[in-house]
Amino acid sequence: MKTDYEMLAMQIRSLTEGLPFRTASLANISALLFEALPDINWAGFYFLQDVKGERALVLGPFQGKPACTLIGWGKGVCGAAVSQERLQLVPDVHAFPGHIACDSASRSEIVIPIREGGRVTGVLDIDSPQEGRFDREDAEGLSACVRVIEEVLEAARDGR
Repeated sequence: MKTDYEMLAMQIRSLTEGLPFRTASLANISALLFEALPDINWAGFYFLQDVKGERALVLGPFQGKPACTLIGWGKGVCGAAVSQERLQLVPDVHAFPGHIACDSASRSEIVIPIREGGRVTGVLDIDSPQEGRFDREDAEGLSACVRVIEEVLEAARDGR
């Protein structure tokens, strides 16, 4: 079953339009993604923060089993996406050097950097218990959704 990413991006926009509430919007977006995407077991966000003088990813709103609260800079798939400032499409997380197993059932993962003001500030992270679950179509579609999410975050920052 293919996902209609154009419809999903419109739903994200509709769900958050005019709301200056960052956390509430991200919580609803993660719930929407979790329900809309087949064969996934986790969907959510991590955002960069200074933790004890070092940059790290801190858990944001999500859907799924409890997750790692803190991910070091450049560590795991999420850390790689941030440090390299590019999407990570991992068909088999067990073959990814330094993979962090928050949920041992996860087999594949896609992580897309989120930019605010031109800088990477976090990631959208989606896991699946199915090896090879994500492909280029998912990468393109979810990247389009992240562009809408970036607009949502910008509007929340400005109070729009």
